[in-house]
Amino acid sequence: MRVQSLTLVAASVALLAPTTFPDAASPPRPGTRVPFGSGHQPHAGPDRADRSARRTGPVPPRDAPVPEAAVLPEYEAAPGAGARSEGPVRAADLLARVRECAPVSKGRYRSDAGAPADIPVCGARSAVYWQADLDVDCDGRPGDRCNSRTDPHFTPATAYTQSDGSPLDAERLPYVVVPQPSEIWDHRADDVRGGSVAAVVHGDRVRYAVVGDVGPRELIGEASYAAAESLGIPADPHAGGTGSGVTYIVFKGSEVEPIEDVAAAEKTGERLAREFVDGG
Repeated sequence: MRVQSLTLVAASVALLAPTTFPDAASPPRPGTRVPFGSGHQPHAGPDRADRSARRTGPVPPRDAPVPEAAVLPEYEAAPGAGARSEGPVRAADLLARVRECAPVSKGRYRSDAGAPADIPVCGARSAVYWQADLDVDCDGRPGDRCNSRTDPHFTPATAYTQSDGSPLDAERLPYVVVPQPSEIWDHRADDVRGGSVAAVVHGDRVRYAVVGDVGPRELIGEASYAAAESLGIPADPHAGGTGSGVTYIVFKGSEVEPIEDVAAAEKTGERLAREFVDGG
């Protein structure tokens, strides 16, 4: 889990102002496509204790429907991105599809407290995505690897729960964490909710997960112990994770029920990833 930093309040106003991507000459206009860089660069950040926050519980759904104008137009597929129509979707296929970024966030996120605010949330017709680090979320049901002994900031709760009402099991369920709704970005506006399906890419690996927890409002880049382990990333909740190179793609309007059904998430994720790569 992340511990909310209180030192960044002065930066909140800056997050509301138009921002530019690295090496960009001017801020992008709405709908403008810009190169999707590698997100933040590795840095000498603070200990993990400064990268987490206590969960706030399920985020209530928005009362009003998302206005049609908020949905950005679909990207053109990169050359060769939709060439493979059979077999598992490759990491290269997905990365080619998200090579450009039309930001849907009004500002940018930090990977950790004290890191630069340089990570936008980008949008396509059927998905939102971002590139960041991966901090290991061990919160939820206590187990042999995720508990108060292995993680000094462990909390036995997750924002979303299993079908029986109990917290999610971070050791067994691959899930990703989205930031709390804020002036930077409200995931509900892009039809993202608990149980939404995500493709997570690291190196040449693609793994499918669900949205399972909510984190600090100005930080992004976190996934469960099981998600990290499946990607070949060190999953130790205190010293594991990776500082960069993880791409998160969350499919709009998708949902796995029950949320803990790993097989359903994999099957649905593979189908949605194929549609996304093929231009859907």
